[in-house]
Amino acid sequence: MAKRSRAKRSTNPSQQVYESKRNRNNGSKKRNRETAEIVELNAHARLVDTAYSPWQDKTPFRPKNKAQTSYVNAIRNNHLTFGIGPAGTGKSYCAGALAAEALESGRIERIILTRPAVEAGENLGFLPGDIDEKFAAYIDAFRDILNERLGAGTVNYNLRHGRIVAAPLAFMRGKTFNQDTFVILEEAQNTTPEQMKMFLTRIGDDCKVVVNGDVKQSDISGSNGLQDAIERVQGLPGVHVHEFERDDIVRSGLVRELLDRYELD
Repeated sequence: MAKRSRAKRSTNPSQQVYESKRNRNNGSKKRNRETAEIVELNAHARLVDTAYSPWQDKTPFRPKNKAQTSYVNAIRNNHLTFGIGPAGTGKSYCAGALAAEALESGRIERIILTRPAVEAGENLGFLPGDIDEKFAAYIDAFRDILNERLGAGTVNYNLRHGRIVAAPLAFMRGKTFNQDTFVILEEAQNTTPEQMKMFLTRIGDDCKVVVNGDVKQSDISGSNGLQDAIERVQGLPGVHVHEFERDDIVRSGLVRELLDRYELD
């Protein structure tokens, strides 16, 4: 018959107390070693989130000069407004700020940002991603304006839910801009007359449409749709053409001087 083997227990009370303390100490050292090996992976990310908060300009939008004031009033009071003139005059910023203001106040339901996908020496096809990701590089400057006026979180939310739409001009075919929409066409000097006709005939009742560009900086050969449209719309009710001059540049004095050197003729 097999005999059970039992661990021999010490009958000395002091020995038992010693062994109990030793076991507790060993357990404590083991836990300390385990704790020391724990690495909190998200600690740095939380620090970055705390240190950086996307900036939002909460002050009411105000034009910087008389030219911008006239342009802003034209957008507010007309169905279709053309803003033409040199870079740095605030055409995009004024239009973007008014669109953001209208969306935030609930006067409109959607902002549409569009421009012709014309490369200025670079090829769109070499950019990574699908068409939305490729086009994002073309509209980044305008998104910065919306981020400043609405906050990056609000802009991202509205982009996901279709309240802010950014798409190439070619994608406007077949659409109708309704009364709840604020539409901005940028870099209009790079449209053809046919593209501009297609875009302008999307306009529905009571929507707000702004067309911006500089006829002197076209990246296409031949006549451009912006110049052609300006000549055609003269005298139409609800349509205004606002022309900025070089003295209206607010970006910097250096930009004015550089344009003087590039456009000596």
